[in-house]
Amino acid sequence: MTVRVNDSCIGCGACESICDAVFSVDGVAQVNDSAVGDNMDCVKEAADACPVSAIEVE
Repeated sequence: MTVRVNDSCIGCGACESICDAVFSVDGVAQVNDSAVGDNMDCVKEAADACPVSAIEVE
């Protein structure tokens, strides 16, 4: 699985509050790639909760 945050991220922090093992927000969201595999449930939840659909899961 590949997780990416696109340029539409507004840095609201919703992803970090849902899945802080994978996402951190410092201006805009960053992805901890090494944690994605063990946290796919919360990654998908964070992607669904993103108000601007900035999280892409492939």
